[in-house]
Amino acid sequence: MKKGKIEMLAIFFLLTCLLLLFTLFFHHHYMLTSVVFLTLTFIPFFIRFEKKNGSGRELVVLAILAAVASVSRIPFASIPSVQPMTFVIIMTGAVFGIESGFVVGALSAIVSNFFLYQGPWTVWQMYAWGLVGILAGLLKQTFFIETAIGRVIFGIVTGFLFSWIMNIWVVLTMVQNFSIEQVLVFYASSFPFDLSHALSNAFFLLVFAKRWISILTRFQKKYGLLE
Repeated sequence: MKKGKIEMLAIFFLLTCLLLLFTLFFHHHYMLTSVVFLTLTFIPFFIRFEKKNGSGRELVVLAILAAVASVSRIPFASIPSVQPMTFVIIMTGAVFGIESGFVVGALSAIVSNFFLYQGPWTVWQMYAWGLVGILAGLLKQTFFIETAIGRVIFGIVTGFLFSWIMNIWVVLTMVQNFSIEQVLVFYASSFPFDLSHALSNAFFLLVFAKRWISILTRFQKKYGLLE
């Protein structure tokens, strides 16, 4: 793993630790926690993306991918936890890298919620889907992206990861003075929905990933975008 990727992973790990600290000690101040965490998490990655000095064509490509991801979420909104948007975000990170995966993940969350419903959970969705894009970029050119079985495993893991992060938001808003036992019960009750997200990720990656990677990679090389 390259030095830059290790630094990105270390930064995100640190920010995740800060998130956990906020949720443990300041869960009575949920809105403040969300705003602080939004600032801590998003700014460094958008700054890093800005430093790449992307061309107009590259920004258009990411905007299109974010739009596709957002639109793909809407028809499945009535099916609990089936999120084709996650697939598009994974493909973006896998082909175009960490920063692109994060930007498309975070942007898709807020754009799709304009059609569904905005709320304090949007911040957490931006974080969770941004993390999925980062992980896909970190693991590009590895077993987890380059092989079918690896992509299935990656889809299942990130499906559960996204859902477990969103469960933190639900616990904070639904439970006051929560205990470990209450949290475990809630996570156990949400398992069928978490599994649905994980398996839908695996399905989309198994059926469509190879073709998407081929098309996006060919497009990237032809026009020299986001290399």
